[in-house]
Amino acid sequence: MTHQHDGGAHLHSNPDQDADPAQFWDEVYREKAKRWSGNPNPQLIAEAKELAPGTALDLGCGEGADAIWLAQHGWTVTAVDVSAVALERAEAHAVDVGLPDRITWLQRNFGSWHPEAGFDLVSSQFLHSPLLPWRDFLASAAAAVAPGGALLVVGHHPDGLTPWSGHKDMKDKFFTPEDLVEALTNGPGTWRINVADSRERAVTGPDGQHATTIDSVLRATRTSGAHTS
Repeated sequence: MTHQHDGGAHLHSNPDQDADPAQFWDEVYREKAKRWSGNPNPQLIAEAKELAPGTALDLGCGEGADAIWLAQHGWTVTAVDVSAVALERAEAHAVDVGLPDRITWLQRNFGSWHPEAGFDLVSSQFLHSPLLPWRDFLASAAAAVAPGGALLVVGHHPDGLTPWSGHKDMKDKFFTPEDLVEALTNGPGTWRINVADSRERAVTGPDGQHATTIDSVLRATRTSGAHTS
């Protein structure tokens, strides 16, 4: 899935809607020997560093930087992506840093697969895809959070896309913090909203350009499994 550790969204617009997601994202990753920076997403660090380690689900793990950071900080991680190419790189990186036993890597199609419930943290960092509506993955991510657990969703704000992203005509693929809160609180379960924020961040483009992007950040704690009257 589309992780972006350096700023700027790369959605490869206008794919065939009948395209196979695994093939689509494998091709995206094969375009470069290393798709992302290898650094964990800064909002993950900011929001997860104070949480007590437990079980974590990293949705759209890409080349594995976030999953590895979580494992390094005591979490037992299940990391999921649709791309076998991305997962192969991620697993190799985990072996290189000595963490192969703390992370389980799974290849799954988010359009048809739904994770099991019960995770202490579910993290979705920049999981933007032209083949998957963001409300669908948000519902799936929320359902996987255990009561008392945390949901952390970070993505590109539609008003904060970089000049080189080329996707200003695809703003419906992105979301504001308010969008996330509305969708989450109108769905199953009850939640305490800990953070709903728009955060500016300096980024560097593929040709050395400099710009400011905006991250939409939601962190919420699940207070029960179902709506209460």
